[in-house]
Amino acid sequence: MYSNHSSDPRRPDKEHRYKPKAVNSDNQALTPGEDLTSDYMNILGMILSMCGLLMKFKWAAWCAMFCSCISFANSKASDDNKQIFSSFMLSMSAIVMSYLQNAQPMTPPWSTAFG
Repeated sequence: MYSNHSSDPRRPDKEHRYKPKAVNSDNQALTPGEDLTSDYMNILGMILSMCGLLMKFKWAAWCAMFCSCISFANSKASDDNKQIFSSFMLSMSAIVMSYLQNAQPMTPPWSTAFG
């Protein structure tokens, strides 16, 4: 390495070797502070998609699309791509069906409560 070790600012006694995190059987890390935003947005998107499909709420269908986009953006490489894709397609079908069944423009839910 260097011929003059006294001017080297690195300290070999302070070096720590990298140890990968332990993984469970699903190949996911076992960390208590893991960011679960992708999973929460996926579940919320599916719930809102079902509200958009079954109750014909356009705002719920659009919120489901927003949640599925957030879930896709925050997903890791090890996440299940089929689940993210199915959530996206479910929210897309909720939007399409809400506009096919009711061709009127979307109104916010609070506009009819006080009108």
